[in-house]
Amino acid sequence: MSETTQTDGKSLVKELIDAGIHFGQRASNWNPKMQPYIYGKRNGIHIIDIKETVKGLLLAKKFLTRVVSEGKDVCFVGTKRQAKSVLDEQVPLVGMHRVTERWLGGTLTNFRTIRQRLKRLEELERIAEETNFQGYSKKMESQLRRELRKIFRNLDGIRNMDKLPGALVVIDVRRELTAIREARKLGIPTICLIDTDGDPALADIPIPGNDDSMRSIEIVVRELCKACAEGKQARMTRGDESGDEESTGEEPRRRSRRVQFRADEPASSDAPVAEGSAAPAAES
Repeated sequence: MSETTQTDGKSLVKELIDAGIHFGQRASNWNPKMQPYIYGKRNGIHIIDIKETVKGLLLAKKFLTRVVSEGKDVCFVGTKRQAKSVLDEQVPLVGMHRVTERWLGGTLTNFRTIRQRLKRLEELERIAEETNFQGYSKKMESQLRRELRKIFRNLDGIRNMDKLPGALVVIDVRRELTAIREARKLGIPTICLIDTDGDPALADIPIPGNDDSMRSIEIVVRELCKACAEGKQARMTRGDESGDEESTGEEPRRRSRRVQFRADEPASSDAPVAEGSAAPAAES
């Protein structure tokens, strides 16, 4: 490991500690399944093991980079007040998708219907831009504007998601339980920031940490977005290389679709798969 990497790692750990990511919930409000991620207890508050936090975060970054480099996108989910502004600010910068207002049931499992609602959003926006709803009665205009605001508020963050995501990043598993269940049903891997009152079994890659602190959420989301950006860069590079091969008339080598792992790495650490979901998510 280079000195630069070590310095960056120490800087990240210091940032996380300064943000209070190691402060969990009250000991009386804990989930026993979080025991492996808890360092101790102080003044009735559980203290999260920062080593486990960094371990989960680095594993999540590695996985997201690979997922995005393979041409898939990531959907970030965080509807709590502390997460909303962070996701709205950082996720669009890397061209990923987000849900920050309300998770509509069936967003993943009934994806075709969601796409139809997005088409309706585009239709209403076109009417508003071209005619500003002129020619409609006042009652109908009011209804259309209300419908436009509602669909925009709930679905604007995923309007460019034309296929199911390759991974779901979730802030607070207790609050976003519906989203996690849909992802697991479809075999979509989940990466979750989990406090001491959450269930780590719901996440394929758990990142134990304070999910109530805006600063903690900001650092975790920032690092995961960096991983997405790196994956996009690798995707573009791969595309350029494919273009070069085609221009020279050489047929590119076909790569096996089977997931491959290095002999010195366990399969579970590189490509998490939700329990009970043997089939991969179908793209719509």
